[in-house]
Amino acid sequence: MNKVITIGREFGSGGRELGKRLAEHLNIAYYDKEIIEEISRRTQLAEGYVRQIVEQKPGIYFPITVGRTLHTSNSDYMVKQQTSVYAEQANVLREMAEKSDCVIVGRCADYILKDHNPLRIFVYADMESKIKRCREKAEVEEHLSDKEMEKMIRKVDKNRSHYYTYYTGQKWGRHANYDLCINTSALPVKGFAEALADLIKGME
Repeated sequence: MNKVITIGREFGSGGRELGKRLAEHLNIAYYDKEIIEEISRRTQLAEGYVRQIVEQKPGIYFPITVGRTLHTSNSDYMVKQQTSVYAEQANVLREMAEKSDCVIVGRCADYILKDHNPLRIFVYADMESKIKRCREKAEVEEHLSDKEMEKMIRKVDKNRSHYYTYYTGQKWGRHANYDLCINTSALPVKGFAEALADLIKGME
């Protein structure tokens, strides 16, 4: 069975950077945005719409874009669409895990791939550090004040939590659901990724 590392992360915690650097040090595949692209290709739904579904809490409905046609449908159809995207996401993740050793960021991968016995990592940080990291990485609009940015970060994390709980029945970020929880508040992600890679190699 291939080595699979899943990374759940709070917005602005540096989880995505950690995952990418970890994959580089371990010389294995890294999957993040590629998952959205593949789901879009398979479902013929616009990437933007798929991204909205997987980044918003279930029950929030959007007009559907199939090809170049815009549709507004009833909520029952929207729910089916959301469920269909999640099902396709699960298929994509399983195929990626079966293809090779890999690091997968987000997408409920720790739960979906539980039969692959993944190393489940959750990355978090205090709010001050997340705001600082967001500004450094230009992940949000520069004109936002610290207060506005904090509100936005809390909203993103709340949506991620709802999405995770809706599909897994578990609590997002709960330490018992992960093998390793990392607080990056005062942690240089670049250096830690290399150290973590060495630790993982030593576990083999």
